[in-house]
Amino acid sequence: MSVTASQSPAPASRRRRRTRIVAGAVLLTLATTACSSLGRTAVGTVSYPVGPDHAISLTSPKVRGCHRVLPTGTSEVFNNTLVDMIMYRTPDCTGKDTTYIGSRLTNNVAPQAPPWRSYSFVH
Repeated sequence: MSVTASQSPAPASRRRRRTRIVAGAVLLTLATTACSSLGRTAVGTVSYPVGPDHAISLTSPKVRGCHRVLPTGTSEVFNNTLVDMIMYRTPDCTGKDTTYIGSRLTNNVAPQAPPWRSYSFVH
């Protein structure tokens, strides 16, 4: 038996096909959402000097958690990531004396101010 072009497939097969497409889309969405938060990083680099001749450059650091700067601290930060960050004067990302550094921006500590000792990302 042949079906002419003007005839459409049976309603039951159309429903099954639609159900499969919807189920596939739901599974794909769930898989993408579940994996997106695992190991999320700030794409780009965070750089800061740690002396007159040395600098630290971190590529794609983790977005979550507190990141410590060397014990001596730093007075300048280059945030060349896609995520904003907050600089702290304490080594454990606490305290009220903070500085907000937007993505792809640089900031310096004012003269005579204590150095930054840790940072976290805004997420």
